[in-house]
Amino acid sequence: MDTKRKAEQGALVVAKKQKLDIVAQAREKSALIQTQPHILRTSNLEAPIMLLSGHEGEVFSIKFSPDGQILSSAGFDRLIFLWNVYGECENLATMKGHSGAVMDLHYSTDGSKLVSCSSDHTVALWDLEVAERMRKFKGHRSFVNSCDSARRGPHMICSGSDDGTVKYWDARKKVPLESFQSTYQVTAVSFNDTAEQIIAGGIDNEIKIFDLRKNEILYRMRGHTDTVTGMKLSPDGSYLLTTSMDNTVRIWDVRPYAPQERCVKIFQGNQHTFEKNLLRVTWAPDGSKVAAGSGDRFVYIWDTTTRRIVYKLPGHAGSVNDVDFHPHEPIIASGSSDKNIYLGELEK
Repeated sequence: MDTKRKAEQGALVVAKKQKLDIVAQAREKSALIQTQPHILRTSNLEAPIMLLSGHEGEVFSIKFSPDGQILSSAGFDRLIFLWNVYGECENLATMKGHSGAVMDLHYSTDGSKLVSCSSDHTVALWDLEVAERMRKFKGHRSFVNSCDSARRGPHMICSGSDDGTVKYWDARKKVPLESFQSTYQVTAVSFNDTAEQIIAGGIDNEIKIFDLRKNEILYRMRGHTDTVTGMKLSPDGSYLLTTSMDNTVRIWDVRPYAPQERCVKIFQGNQHTFEKNLLRVTWAPDGSKVAAGSGDRFVYIWDTTTRRIVYKLPGHAGSVNDVDFHPHEPIIASGSSDKNIYLGELEK
């Protein structure tokens, strides 16, 4: 009897092996990281890595709300999910209305509304207070690949479609105010800072700047050698970030009196693979970093000054289609073809 282990030393109890779901596994890993004393926490996330699962198809677009409290996501399952960023990241609401894959999402400046576009040929405006669709905009004749909401002017929306048009909408009216015709499919659109111009890219590799006052193309930016799949205006409105199927990410000077050679920086690393998805890009709130999705299942983050890759984040089991930086904390979100979303904490 004296060889028996004393009770206070603990005992090994053999339990039945249980199959944990993917959410439980992620929380278990994050909890383990959180208890390690050498891990310095830099955000208010419940754990350094949070997994959000619930989509039944590929995730094509994710966006943080301007106040950083809500994350919106959408994709092939035609649904828009609203998630709580903090706590256990529970799903707050699911919005239905599109009859095709939701390709892109953008918040209004005040965060009260959400603009979406879909393969059902429509653009939609959603009221986030009641989590319902306010209006549907019809006019495109094919898949709507990209949309944007103006930073100034709460009612201004633009969209780009496979029908080769870029359309400009007033959210209070059902028909477009203006339509610009391109020869080829339009895959990415953005307003400039003052919302006097719409910037568009597509499968002709060019980036066109449309003047909304003159209703004509102001100038073109050439440099990409394949389809432009994503673009994002810098926080200060002076530069445009783009990514292309030529496997480069570029920064362009879009200020009014910039030099003729507007491409100022080129980043490499992310890949467009056989899936040929419309991968997106984003800026850190202070402009010090840029990030892009990639077909090789990694999230790429570069330093804008050195042009070096500072993070190459693994975890996804499919193409990373969209990424977004949190507006106030060192957190990055990523949405993937594996149907999952990750929130990851970055070092300051």
